[in-house]
Amino acid sequence: MAKINILSKHMAELIAAGEVVERPASVVKELMENSIDAGATSITVEIKNGGVSYIRITDNGCGIEKEDVPKAFLSHATSKLKNETDLNSIFTLGFRGEALASVAAVSRVQLLTKTENEVSGTAFVIEGGTEKSLEQAGCPNGTTIIVRDLFYNTPARMKFLKRDVSEANAVAEVVDRIALSHPEISIRFIREGRQVLITPGDGKLISTIYSVFGKVFAESLLEVNYELDGIKIEGYVCKPVCARPSRSMQYFFLNNRYFKSRSCMASMENAYKNAIMVGKFPSCVLNIKLRPDFVDVNVHPAKTEVRFGDERKVTSALYFAVKTALETFDTPVQVDLSKVNKVTEKAIEKGVQLQMVEDDTPNNKSAQVFRPRPQTEVSASAVKTEVKAEIKPEVRNTVKVEPKPDFFKTMPASEFKAKVAAPKSEPVVRRDEKEPDLIAAFRNKKKQEAEMPKAEAAPAVKVEASEVNIQPEAKSEPTVKIIEEPKEKQPKPLRLLGEAFKTYIICEYDNRVCLIDKHAAHERIIFNRMKEEARSKKASQVLLKPVTVTLSKNEYSTVIDNLSVFSEAGYLVEDFGSGTVIVRECPMAVSGDDIEDTVIEIATYLTENRTDVEAEKIDRILHTSACKAAIKAGYKNSTAEMKVLAEQVLYTNEIRYCPHGRPVLIEISKYELEKQFGRIQ
Repeated sequence: MAKINILSKHMAELIAAGEVVERPASVVKELMENSIDAGATSITVEIKNGGVSYIRITDNGCGIEKEDVPKAFLSHATSKLKNETDLNSIFTLGFRGEALASVAAVSRVQLLTKTENEVSGTAFVIEGGTEKSLEQAGCPNGTTIIVRDLFYNTPARMKFLKRDVSEANAVAEVVDRIALSHPEISIRFIREGRQVLITPGDGKLISTIYSVFGKVFAESLLEVNYELDGIKIEGYVCKPVCARPSRSMQYFFLNNRYFKSRSCMASMENAYKNAIMVGKFPSCVLNIKLRPDFVDVNVHPAKTEVRFGDERKVTSALYFAVKTALETFDTPVQVDLSKVNKVTEKAIEKGVQLQMVEDDTPNNKSAQVFRPRPQTEVSASAVKTEVKAEIKPEVRNTVKVEPKPDFFKTMPASEFKAKVAAPKSEPVVRRDEKEPDLIAAFRNKKKQEAEMPKAEAAPAVKVEASEVNIQPEAKSEPTVKIIEEPKEKQPKPLRLLGEAFKTYIICEYDNRVCLIDKHAAHERIIFNRMKEEARSKKASQVLLKPVTVTLSKNEYSTVIDNLSVFSEAGYLVEDFGSGTVIVRECPMAVSGDDIEDTVIEIATYLTENRTDVEAEKIDRILHTSACKAAIKAGYKNSTAEMKVLAEQVLYTNEIRYCPHGRPVLIEISKYELEKQFGRIQ
């Protein structure tokens, strides 16, 4: 047996640091939680190079007294626990006493702190777990911690870090979570010298949600406020119509601490049953409040996993809280007729004609509003009156009005088009003028050919020169040997029988009964076309109104890392900042209404499959785009549409499976049918 060695203090600290400090985001999380436990009402976070080279956390909390500063950086040193009974009632975010010691073991740390009762502050420097200096300094009340050169003494850890952009997005995700869990604290986030987030700190959760995720997401939420068996549920859930293709925007907090729980996710989604589309997931920001002795948060060093004393009570309270919010606040869209009447009256006073159009706002897609009808014709007198009204009397004499050219005189549309389109060197030919004989004869011939019935095309022939006996001025006809070209094999006729369950097309073809999944078939057809367009670099459609997509910070980082992949698939996606991207171009087959869901679904897949090769990622983007653009099961299609789709499937051997691998076509031969009915033995 090998000899047992006792590890040095420095080595033990490096090992312990690995459980707490995984990346810059871990440092920011631990230090921000310390600031919150110190009673801060304002926290500023600043990072550079993704937090690898520089992290600064500034708060206005209670500060640390001078004699306690060196102790704070010792392992398992904390002011939040005194004895083992305190573990049963943990009210603070931090309690292990490992954060500062772990951070100091793998970086260079500078601390500035001052309490309210002290005259001067304290400056403390520690590098790699070794104390460098402790002296007085002038600073405001509160604490400032600066962390430089993270993992400078553990190069093995450094090489596993991702790009600076990815690490910065991970830090942004942590800042967002803490901001959502503590709306009473004003949080400011500075990234690479630019402020990207500031929350008001007014104690209103909806204000923080607005600051973090934007207006569109905030307006899609319903308030939740419910209590059952001593368990209180507060926060917001989304309207069923605003559900998303992934669970990335689900945030659960327990006593203002972010945590992950599959049972809570399932309970909330059950409350949306029969009210949400299949394949969509609700988003939420919910805070569960219960007594600390009913839950154990001392499960994992990251403190994102918890154990409930009675999980069934928690999930039941969550279910009824969400269900109550949906039944109470999820009301149909209301149209305020008084506002419409006011708009109408003002428009009528101004002489503006109104037209009824669909409201394109996110929350009122089904509402109709009045908007001014665009004016296509403006009379010359109206223009003249308007110009006179705009010229002030005192300056009217000084304004020289040039006479209008003849071009602006009123003329018929046909004359205007002819005048613009005709070349200057040639006279314009009008209908009443006599056309040349050659043109008239050509048009008469074309007219006669169009009126004649179409005859069957004669077979192509070949005449062999050696077998033709040419006799000039002979009365007998020459002997000609006709060799017919082999005709191309024409597909057999297809007979459409109908449709089953508005999903499967039934048709008869070549002594077989064929059942076609119209969604899978159409999806494959669109996928093949989009793949060909991507390969040939055909132009995508430019959106008149670019679409902004709000993503979680993790998905946002993935999309930014794969902008070239989106471009190869026909999308022009740009960084819009603060967890949002903007889509300016998309493939021709994709509808504008499906762009947001498509990008979110693609971002979720790319986040979960970061190691896939680029060709696989492009195929996945095309898969998702084709699926969104294809005919959906349950949609009503005309007979002509179903027949065209069936012909494309049966006349093309390439369309046999959808991009996800499901079969497109199932065939039953006439022999099998007759055998089943006992017509043949």
